[in-house]
Order: sequence, then C-alpha cells, then structure tokens
Amino acid sequence: MTGGTRAANRAAMESEIRRLGREHLRTHGAAGLSLRAIAREMGVVSSAVYRYVPSRDDLLTLLLVEAYSDLADTVDAAIAPIDEARPRDRLRAATRALRRWAVDDPARWALLYGSPVPGYSAPAEQTVEPGTRVVGTLITEVARAHTARESPAVEPVPRSVARDFDAIRTEFDSDLPDGALLIATTLWATTIGAISLEVFGQYGSDTFEDPEALFVAQIERALAPIGG
Repeated sequence: MTGGTRAANRAAMESEIRRLGREHLRTHGAAGLSLRAIAREMGVVSSAVYRYVPSRDDLLTLLLVEAYSDLADTVDAAIAPIDEARPRDRLRAATRALRRWAVDDPARWALLYGSPVPGYSAPAEQTVEPGTRVVGTLITEVARAHTARESPAVEPVPRSVARDFDAIRTEFDSDLPDGALLIATTLWATTIGAISLEVFGQYGSDTFEDPEALFVAQIERALAPIGG
C-alpha cells in the first residue's frame, strides 16, 4: 500500500467516524457518545476505531472543532456578499446565520453552547482558535461600525471588566474602546442567549408563535447603539 493510499484510507476512516459521531450526538447526546458503539455500527472491532480516535474525549474534541469551524464558515458565507461599508447589515446576516445553523442542528449547538459534558475538558490549544472565530467576526464588524460612526457614550464599565476588555483587545488585535466592546459583548450575549432559549425550548412551546421574528427584534434592539 502506498503512502498516498494509506493517507486516503485514514482520511476516509476518520471522516466516517466523525459522521457517525454527529449522528450519535443527535440521537444520544454528547454524554452518550461511545466509540465502541461507533465501531459496532461500522462493523469493525473497537481497536480499529481507537487507532484513529484514541478516546471518547478525542472524538468530542474532533466534533467540537468541526462544529465551531462549520458554524464560523456559515457566518462568513452569510456576510461575504454584503459590502464592508454596511457593518450593521453584516451583523444582521451573521446573527441570523447563527440562528439558522442552530435551529437546523440543535444537537451540535448544544455541544458548543449547552451544558458541559461530564468528565470532559476541551483542550484549549485545539478549540480556542476555531471557537473564537465568530466572536472575532462580530468584533470586526462592530469596529467597522465604530470607525464609521462613533459609538454613543456609555456608563464606565467596572474596573475588573475594563481589565478583561484589555485582554480581549490583545487577543483580537483590536483597539475598540470600552463602550464599543460593551456593545459587542452585549450583542454576543443576546445572540447566544436568544438562540439557546429557542433551541432548548426554554420559552415554552406556546409562548411565541414566530420565534424568528422575536429573534430579529431582539437583535435589532442589541444593534440599536450602533446606528446605521
């Protein structure tokens, strides 16, 4: 077997393990993932799967990175056709793409933003970069809006929050003032919170007839300080 064939076989095996991992995530939840169950479904011995994915935690990490990347790619595709001179419209498109992705795949949304999986700790060196791509996109668009039109004055943030904002500016190579970062983090919290309330059924089944319209209104409220 040539090196190229081995690499192709490995890629195919890992792809099938991830595919079945996503299916099991939807049917059993993250805590119910089992490499032995995946091996049975593939018709191979467990050791054959362990050669590619050594443990359940490694599978969870693969699925996390894949989901974060897929979500970020979806957001990037949604805003790409919109002119950079229209950051508010790009933010609208980004948040709606986030919601659509979550509604279409609630199990993967739960993996990213639901309750922590018992006994699992995501390795930062593998998950932080893909996991912060969407946040970075929102900060970039808020920065464009701030450059075009100064953000309105806001009450000073607590000193502890200001220190955290300094760290965020360093991480994302941003020079946004505290007020603009407060707008960005409020938009992020509103987006994630509103989506999760809907996806996890926390509103109740009969509370809102049109949850998408509610979400759009909530985002408009969060975007109000940006103007445009």
